[in-house]
Amino acid sequence: MSASRTPGYSRLNKNHKFSIAGVAALGAAALTFSLVPSNASAEADTRAVDAVAPVAWAAAADSAQAKTVHTSITQQQVGADKVAKAVAEARAKADAKAKADAQAKAAAAAKAKADAKAKAEAKKRADERAAASRAAARKPVFANNLDGWIREALSIMKAKGIPGTYEGLHRNIIRESAGDPRAINNWDINAQNGVPSIGLLQVIKPTFDAYHVPGTAHSQYDPVANLTAAANYAADRYGSIDNVNSAY
Repeated sequence: MSASRTPGYSRLNKNHKFSIAGVAALGAAALTFSLVPSNASAEADTRAVDAVAPVAWAAAADSAQAKTVHTSITQQQVGADKVAKAVAEARAKADAKAKADAQAKAAAAAKAKADAKAKAEAKKRADERAAASRAAARKPVFANNLDGWIREALSIMKAKGIPGTYEGLHRNIIRESAGDPRAINNWDINAQNGVPSIGLLQVIKPTFDAYHVPGTAHSQYDPVANLTAAANYAADRYGSIDNVNSAY
């Protein structure tokens, strides 16, 4: 007996089965993208799917490339920051060294200046001592007697521009005091007025004070001071002690 057949159905061959499976798949895809039962819409959707796929892959590729670029930029920025930091540190060190060098140079200059000043002052003192020594060596030594007093007075008179000779001084000394530096006149008019004549050339105090020669003692009894003051007075009044031949 032959196999029974359901009415309205015919046997499906292999090709029919594949066709049905394909239709089912297409139907599912069509429902996914659109509910419009149109052939044109189906084709458009298919083209959209086909177009989106490369874009998705391109976006993924671009994302990976962007990530790579970002990583590279970040690394470059880190490297640039390190370089900038190293440059700043090197510059700071250079500035510090330059400042230290400048300070050392200033200190060396100040020391050199101080040393030069000290050296100059030491040389000046040495020169002054040498000059004093030479002056002392050149300074004549006068005897502590009438001859020595006259000669020392003449040396001072020459330096001060006061005229007079040995003979003029000696002659007037002998007449006035006989060569005694302590001689004093207690009986003439000057003595009566309270200003007696004193010393080798018998000088009263007002005259001695008025004609005292700087560098000599401030005493009428000092032989050299007495002679130079008297010679200075005689030069002012008579032109020179040499022109005095009596009380003056």
